[in-house]
Amino acid sequence: MGAIAPWVEPERVDEVIAILPAECKHCGHGLPQLPEEFQTIGDVHRHQVIELPPIRAHITEYQCPKVLCQDCGKGTRAPLPSEFQDQAGPQLTALIAYLTVVCRMPRRVVEAFLEDALHISMSLGSTQKAWEQASAAVQKPYQELQQQLKNESVLNSDETSWRNDGEKRWIWALVAQGFVFYTVAANRSSEVLIHLLGVVFRGVLCSDRAAAYLKYHKGKAQFCWAHLKRNLLGIQDFAKTTEAERFCRDALALHARLFRLWHRFRGDNAHRPELIRKSIPLQKKFFELADRHVNSDDSEVCNMARALFLHCDRLFTFLEEPGVEPTNNSAERALRIAVQWRKVCFGNRSANGELATARLLTATQTCKVQQRSALDYLTQAVQCHRRGLPAPSLLTQQK
Repeated sequence: MGAIAPWVEPERVDEVIAILPAECKHCGHGLPQLPEEFQTIGDVHRHQVIELPPIRAHITEYQCPKVLCQDCGKGTRAPLPSEFQDQAGPQLTALIAYLTVVCRMPRRVVEAFLEDALHISMSLGSTQKAWEQASAAVQKPYQELQQQLKNESVLNSDETSWRNDGEKRWIWALVAQGFVFYTVAANRSSEVLIHLLGVVFRGVLCSDRAAAYLKYHKGKAQFCWAHLKRNLLGIQDFAKTTEAERFCRDALALHARLFRLWHRFRGDNAHRPELIRKSIPLQKKFFELADRHVNSDDSEVCNMARALFLHCDRLFTFLEEPGVEPTNNSAERALRIAVQWRKVCFGNRSANGELATARLLTATQTCKVQQRSALDYLTQAVQCHRRGLPAPSLLTQQK
């Protein structure tokens, strides 16, 4: 079996046990066994074993006795502080949300895990309450990210189907440089983009060629080359005409040349002018290829050629704008988490459930982008919520 992880640092090691030979393997002479008696040569062979201690929930009982007043003879009982009124502590509440959102465990499986691993018996209502409280705890950080969306210089966006009590919904993912934002909407129209980004978005919006983006955004945009390549390969695989085969072959060849050039200069802003200069002949060839086929008798070739012709300026933004990628992969990866969760939970059952889904996905996936512990963050958020304090911002670590 291979190593689970690299060596942990010495300060994280809880116990060191020296395994000593009883006798010399060369001459058979007995060897000392006490640390102060033996000497060593060469490097020490190290082997670390990672083990869990016995897992047991820590249970605290808060007692509120009625204290007798020596003056008036009446008793007074102190009220239970608000942060201790829930039976599930902040870490347990955060763990329930974490197991559901990050690990995508069904609620019944979470209950079974708590029973088997922590010997905690929790009802479905208790786990639901923990889920709702975690959602309420990250409300303000979620709203901060929503307000920040319109100020971003680059956003990648994508959406996929969702369900609420059997009714069709759409879950959207918008990926910025330092965070991921989710929302569940009734449709996939441009109205959602207007609500989130305002009437005009001043940054670069990266997406596929869905109608919502074509209708909404009139400024700088980047259409996904991965979608375009998949479309070309699909046409090529089922081509019924020589023209279709030739069109796809030429377009894919230009695509390969463009991306070879892109990978040579990717991330090198100092040489971006050279990248742009060398890409201009390829851009012209794409435009010329599209122009030759816009009136093709093959409907699929015609549609693809017209897309290339009409949106040519939205295919090459990544060459000019720092921080813009040629594909929409970041948004697709963000949505993959939601798709996996949808297969487990089949969507939501209420409007509050939709909101909790969006908030908790936003918080946990943003923590992943920022390389911070999602479980630790949720715990802090729940602690702050119970004390009436704002949760830690998710904006602080992105700049």
